[in-house]
Amino acid sequence: MTEDATKETMPEETQASTVPEADPVALDEAETDPREAEITGLKEEAGRLKDQLLRTLAEMDNLRKRMEREKAEATLYAASNFARDILSVSDNMERALATAEADHLKEATQPVKDLVAGVEMTNRELLNVFERHGIKRVDPMGEKFDPHFHQAMFEVPTNDEPPGTVVKVMQAGFKIGDRVLRPALVGVAKAAG
Repeated sequence: MTEDATKETMPEETQASTVPEADPVALDEAETDPREAEITGLKEEAGRLKDQLLRTLAEMDNLRKRMEREKAEATLYAASNFARDILSVSDNMERALATAEADHLKEATQPVKDLVAGVEMTNRELLNVFERHGIKRVDPMGEKFDPHFHQAMFEVPTNDEPPGTVVKVMQAGFKIGDRVLRPALVGVAKAAG
């Protein structure tokens, strides 16, 4: 190749290498837009995931509280059926004690007096055990009739007590926690006339 040929080709190469580059500001904008879009997308995703995490944590906390409450209720009310069956034993002891009035005991022999004392102690201990397990006796004498805790067996016409007051308890009721185990069987006052 000759020198002239080299000179002729050189300007073409120089011209090719001197092609104006893209505007640097336009290049930066082109690069930052995808990055900013990606950052914005990641921030939105992080916000959604944070919200989901907080909701899951709140749900787990609510579940834990509900399980603790259900466990406490199950523990408290687990003996309900057994306690309901044992109530008849308590009732029978009270009936036995009611028949052994003080007047009759004066004439009774020592073994009979000891038997009555034993039944009284056993009944007291049974009621103490009930108390320890959250079972409380409901003796509503003189209280306002409450259909949630009392079962009206009859009405008593009287002016001595306001209408709707319990004037006679046929059988004491029992409750466990705030639930009725057995309603009290009662007589309720009504206006005489």
